[in-house]
Amino acid sequence: MNLLIYKTPEELNQDLADYIIKVAEVSIEENDRFNFVLTGGNSPKRLYNLLATECKHRIDWEKVYFFFGDERNVPSDDENYNGLMAKKELFDKLEIAEDHIFYINTTLAPEKAAIEYKKAIDNHFKGSDPIFDFILLGMGDDAHTASIFPHTKLVKNEEATVSSVFVEKLNTYRISLTAPLINKAENVAFLVFGENKAEAIKHVIGGEVKDFDTYPSQLIDPIDGKLTWFVDEAATKLLES
Repeated sequence: MNLLIYKTPEELNQDLADYIIKVAEVSIEENDRFNFVLTGGNSPKRLYNLLATECKHRIDWEKVYFFFGDERNVPSDDENYNGLMAKKELFDKLEIAEDHIFYINTTLAPEKAAIEYKKAIDNHFKGSDPIFDFILLGMGDDAHTASIFPHTKLVKNEEATVSSVFVEKLNTYRISLTAPLINKAENVAFLVFGENKAEAIKHVIGGEVKDFDTYPSQLIDPIDGKLTWFVDEAATKLLES
């Protein structure tokens, strides 16, 4: 694990954008494509804006394929739909072709949506092991990542797949990649900033005891890939130096 700490979220996002570009360049050079899994929520908005503006000409976007680490069980035109945020901040600005974007179909029942998304991933990888080039993750102040929330069935899911899960505290369903599927990736990066994440960071990174049920982000440990945490000083203020 590589832990990178920045004074401000802006410095963090600039460095993370550079890192994504470097991985994309290598992937495109070696495989003629870059399979990129996005995270949702508000945290990556500035990063996506950077990629779509200042960094626009540094990646061959025609060779990038976009996926989502998780999705909320809401219509695709709902402001809480992760795909809509990515569409506004990234896809529309870069004029990404529709067949390069793998949205999660929330018109289906959650369990069916998860099954169909896994099928779409498998079809894209043409039967090969689905190993993504880059998976971007966020982390909630409860230490969840993707939609692997504390004390839910996804914590104990040992299959590399896509699954639906009912999150009781939110009273809603989510669709999410499982930790074993995430851990197959070549590169995984956490984007975490803000003082409200400090308690979670203390346990996930600084904790000596593994308690996956309480701190699901501890599950992320790539098998053969690289794990990097991009965090700001506010989020790491409770870590022992």
